[in-house]
Amino acid sequence: MMDILNELSAEIAGHSMLSWPVVFFRVAGAVILSSLIGYERERRDHAAGLRTHMLVGLAASCYCLLALDLVGRDFDDDVRLDPLRMIEAVTGGVAFLAAGLIVFTRGEVKGLTTGASLWLAAAIGTAAGLGVWLVAVLATALALFIVGVLKSLEKRVD
Repeated sequence: MMDILNELSAEIAGHSMLSWPVVFFRVAGAVILSSLIGYERERRDHAAGLRTHMLVGLAASCYCLLALDLVGRDFDDDVRLDPLRMIEAVTGGVAFLAAGLIVFTRGEVKGLTTGASLWLAAAIGTAAGLGVWLVAVLATALALFIVGVLKSLEKRVD
């Protein structure tokens, strides 16, 4: 019985080179940072709000953690891994999602900022998933400044 429990424990733990507390911190950090941008979008009643941004950040961090896990595994010499492909896949997937938010109606383009904020949420999730916290936090702070403070300044100037 103990052998079975040890085997199941090893299966649940996976093959990650990172400890579970680090994995949890990176995933939670991606969700929290992405939610800050999503909350601002939600507060302004835009199509992609809190939950969408959180899910994009979560997905990006998960893909990066999976890439890190794959890089740390022992494969045959025939298997070639390029972790940059994971970032390209996240970028391409989210760009497709963000493009769906952009609409052209009555000679006016709408949804560009929300699409860009989703793309940024993926970058923040990617940075958190890779443990590059300075980039993740700085990008979040700058995003909040851009979509919050600059929007207020634009309204005052107009």
